[in-house]
Amino acid sequence: MKSKLYRPTIVLKKPFNHLRFNKDLRNTVAARHPARFVNSRPCRFAPTVPGFLSIAVGLVGVVVPGLPTTDFLLIAAWAFSRSSSRFQIWLCEHPLLGPPVIAWRDHGAVPLKAKVLAVVTMAASLSLIVVYGGSGWVLPTFVGVAMVGVAAYLLTRPTA
Repeated sequence: MKSKLYRPTIVLKKPFNHLRFNKDLRNTVAARHPARFVNSRPCRFAPTVPGFLSIAVGLVGVVVPGLPTTDFLLIAAWAFSRSSSRFQIWLCEHPLLGPPVIAWRDHGAVPLKAKVLAVVTMAASLSLIVVYGGSGWVLPTFVGVAMVGVAAYLLTRPTA
């Protein structure tokens, strides 16, 4: 008897051999996803709209510097996992949009270029806050602590 808590495993056509993962994890791109808890049509349609909006904003982020792309693609992947397996498979198999989603979903990995860019941008932003943030020490301290926490989390993720 099939479990109703999980959808069938999604197997992608191409292995991601170009990613720098542990060799044991390299070819495991399939993952199980929790099933929809409500199967009514309006409840399935509700997450589809934010999924497509997230893809639209993510595509704008490809062109506009400073606007993240992968974050919005991950939101879209989550929304599609709750609403439409067809759109989820489309997103995961897309040649441009799929690899970062698969890398994060299966391995929690972030590309090296994204790590370096994020840390450099946070350092530049913190230096601007220190220089132009006013005469107080409270704002630069809280922003600095938050940025150090985010940078530490980001740098401890596997590299894709």
